[in-house]
Amino acid sequence: MTYFGFLLRFLGIPIVVLGIVSWLDYRRGKPIPANFRGWPAWAGILLHVAVAVVYTTPWDNYLVATGVWTYDPALVTGIVLGWVPIEEYTFFVVQTIMAGLWIVFLLRRLPVNPDPPPLQRNWRIVPVVILGVIWVGSMALLVSGWQPGAYLSLLLAWALPPIMLQFAFGGDILRRHGRLVLLAIVSLTLYLSLADYLAIGSGTWEINPAKSLHWLIGGVLPLEEVIFFLMTNALVTLGLVLVLATESHRRFHQIGQWLSNRRSPRAGKPA
Repeated sequence: MTYFGFLLRFLGIPIVVLGIVSWLDYRRGKPIPANFRGWPAWAGILLHVAVAVVYTTPWDNYLVATGVWTYDPALVTGIVLGWVPIEEYTFFVVQTIMAGLWIVFLLRRLPVNPDPPPLQRNWRIVPVVILGVIWVGSMALLVSGWQPGAYLSLLLAWALPPIMLQFAFGGDILRRHGRLVLLAIVSLTLYLSLADYLAIGSGTWEINPAKSLHWLIGGVLPLEEVIFFLMTNALVTLGLVLVLATESHRRFHQIGQWLSNRRSPRAGKPA
């Protein structure tokens, strides 16, 4: 299975189907809930596509350059930007689009909670502390130079900082919409892990066993690949939920107002 063949089967077809369903939902007047209209959904998805390409490109190039990931030359086009085949850049884009369309699909179908849980500051602190400890551990593993931990440490060192930032800004908002967040992340991770299992089994790409823990699910799929999809789907899901949620926009304006007041001279201050 060529890389573009993989993209067409496992991401292209779902994108077309979800795009048609989204268009039909719009035509039939099936709305996105009012508390998720902070931005147009298409704008939020495009924003995340741009961020995914910019943030993932250096990291992915480093992994390929250091031999963590390899590709069968017969199954890619041979068009390379940096160290990475063009198919990989395409994957950044289409995974984000598919995830965004799936989240919009769920938004239109999950029942709206008439009594959402209150916003609690602890949800902006505790997850950041826990993830921060894991990040420090991943950095220590990376610095140690232990080769079997190379992929896992590079993955966590790259993915956790933006996830911590998302929770620091709106962990309580994410908790309020926890059913949507959990369902989107779990379903996308399971689907893409299954697709990855088939791609690795067909030789489309390979994870260097010397640079991974080599804990294989079903004798084929490295554990790190499941964690990779967990992290990338979390990044898109958490980010898109925060971008669309009206609570986030109110908080952003409050933060802006607070910063503006901090910069302004105190009222009544003598000359």
